[in-house]
Amino acid sequence: MAKRRPIEVRLRIDFAPAGSIGPGKIALLEAIEASGSLSRAARALGMSYRRAWGLLDDLNRALREPVASASVGGTGGGGAKLTRFGRALIAAYREVERIAAGAAKARFGAPRPARSDARAVSAALRRPLTRPLAKRRRARTRATKRR
Repeated sequence: MAKRRPIEVRLRIDFAPAGSIGPGKIALLEAIEASGSLSRAARALGMSYRRAWGLLDDLNRALREPVASASVGGTGGGGAKLTRFGRALIAAYREVERIAAGAAKARFGAPRPARSDARAVSAALRRPLTRPLAKRRRARTRATKRR
């Protein structure tokens, strides 16, 4: 018997025609917060600097406030910092993700019924769909025969 995997939810929120936020962008923001650098965050996530910059730029352009600010490199080195809005965005996303995961586990994570119960449930689910169709067919057949 195959081992059941735990229920997982991957949440993506579309908030503008060209803007969305999902696990990848949130992971990037969290990595920026942890490392203080866009290039180190990109490296930690296994993505190119260009890709990370593009994702961050998309977020900054699509949202009403920037999520991160970057400083240009130099003798002290550059860096990236999340804004207060960026930290609030991460917190809000994680909260919605937690609620969605809880709902998914409550709805889909229930233990499967025993095999005999599964047959009964399956039959019960099929009955309401097949009976009305059969009655309608008979009624249509009778109506066409009378003409």
